[in-house]
Amino acid sequence: MAKSALLKSSIVKKYWMALTGLFLCLFLAGHLAGNLQLIFSDASAFNKYALFMTTNPAVKILSYLTYISILFHAVDGFMLTYQNAKARPIGYAKNNPSKNSSFSSRNMAVLGTLILVFIVTHMVNFWAKMHFDEKMPLQTIIVEQMGQKMEYYVTTDHGKYYPADPAQLGQMGLEIRNKTEFYNKEVNVKMGEGYKDLHKITVAFFKDPKFGLIATIAYVVAMLVLAFHLLHGFQSAFQSLGLNNPKYTPLIKGFGKAFAIVVPLLFAAIPVYIHFFLK
Repeated sequence: MAKSALLKSSIVKKYWMALTGLFLCLFLAGHLAGNLQLIFSDASAFNKYALFMTTNPAVKILSYLTYISILFHAVDGFMLTYQNAKARPIGYAKNNPSKNSSFSSRNMAVLGTLILVFIVTHMVNFWAKMHFDEKMPLQTIIVEQMGQKMEYYVTTDHGKYYPADPAQLGQMGLEIRNKTEFYNKEVNVKMGEGYKDLHKITVAFFKDPKFGLIATIAYVVAMLVLAFHLLHGFQSAFQSLGLNNPKYTPLIKGFGKAFAIVVPLLFAAIPVYIHFFLK
């Protein structure tokens, strides 16, 4: 019976929906804080953040937990929608949904599906390139020496730079291995490690002459969808967990509305800034 309840109970599913949803809200806040460096900081700071997010053991564990939460949240949502539809195969004779419920609450399944599609495409365009693209560029800087501009790779060892020109790099007896590591070929010793230039591919994606504007608009629309999803989902999560209190519920609803507006708005501002204002 316990197993049956865990698998079939709509109440348990709502608990899981609430818990995973609130966890993903925390992820959104953290992810936004990092991504805002695209506006308020430079390439070095953003690429350091990207390296930290992909190498720190604690962050890796949180990342796997986030992936699991996204899948569980999506599957659980589909199952709840199916259960609700199955429980009411024949609609009410009189139904005025616009007065009985909000747009967000009536369309959570559709909104969630659109967000899931966005997450998949977003990971293909950025996460997959960061991890698997053999052509993923390394961060470089331009240094002017004796009236000439030279390009150098930036390394995680502060103050150590290597020429970005393959010929010059080879003359130093160095080669790049494992996408980011600089090795001395003669003694087979690692000399340094570069930063994957996630900043460069992000800017290039939204400033692309052909598709940059389309990508920017699509991202903004996706954030609008996210805002509607959060408008109902945030406060609904607390209701599902039974955390209703005359004193605190109005505060939760107010914070939920602010979160649902501010977070997607700031996310949407990033590609708009890159496409229209970043030089």
